[in-house]
Amino acid sequence: MVKAILRFAASVMMVSGVLLIGDAGATFLWQEPVSWYLVQSQQTKLEEALASPPARARVIAKKPLKGDAIGKLTIPAIKLKRFLVQGTDTASLRKGPGHYPSTPLPGQRGTAAIAGHRTTYGAPFRHLDSLKRGDRIIVDMPYGRYVYIVQRLKIVDPSELSILKRKSYNRLVLSACHPLYSAAQRIIAFARLKTKLPARVRKPHRPRHK
Repeated sequence: MVKAILRFAASVMMVSGVLLIGDAGATFLWQEPVSWYLVQSQQTKLEEALASPPARARVIAKKPLKGDAIGKLTIPAIKLKRFLVQGTDTASLRKGPGHYPSTPLPGQRGTAAIAGHRTTYGAPFRHLDSLKRGDRIIVDMPYGRYVYIVQRLKIVDPSELSILKRKSYNRLVLSACHPLYSAAQRIIAFARLKTKLPARVRKPHRPRHK
């Protein structure tokens, strides 16, 4: 009887170990699986919210509320497409890349700043370190499309505020923790506005039929 119990306990420990190693491996090679699933649902909600007149009106008026969907971020070089949320608090960043409320919205005069995770909740900025000078960053807002060109990357301390300094041109700053699995520093991508175009006409959202 005792031997049977010990064998059972050993089996449970072995299975648990395999699952833990598998989860750690998935996180290391890709991203945390559970939070990835959750963020997909949040991204769908942001897409739907962005099509709603009240939310769009607030963004167009440059007065979005915390948690509002404000636009869409596309970075072809790292195959990134994510809907943006207003706010960089924990709850907001679980939905997707978040806009720092203290900075101008993308396309406005000044330095707009966006933060994102690198290992959890979809890890939108996981490959931020792969960006190179000249890569495009496209931001679609309800009031226009803005194409920025990457200037450089820089590693800074979390308390570094000079990255938000206003320049003589319109700038976009993308921020994420660095290195991976650590919040010791921040990796920053600086980009300069190159092109601005009228907002693309959106098709009315149609609910999905099950």
